[in-house]
Amino acid sequence: MAKELSSLESEIEETRERLADTIDQLLYRSHPKTIIGREVAAVKAYFRDERTGAPRTDNILKVVGGVSGVVAFFVVVRRITR
Repeated sequence: MAKELSSLESEIEETRERLADTIDQLLYRSHPKTIIGREVAAVKAYFRDERTGAPRTDNILKVVGGVSGVVAFFVVVRRITR
């Protein structure tokens, strides 16, 4: 009986430690600085090849083209409305 109780106590303690680790991980992942760091890394990975570090000109040109198109659209709309 004492052996079962000791086994149960150690199992409860292991569960508490795992739960504490899980809570720590969740707090770290949900911290605003961690989220911002992840998002910045994702944006950088979109514009830079991770293996070579070279810029990914195809993605850069897509973004520049999209921004230019939006700016041109607003310029045209503004001229039409004046």
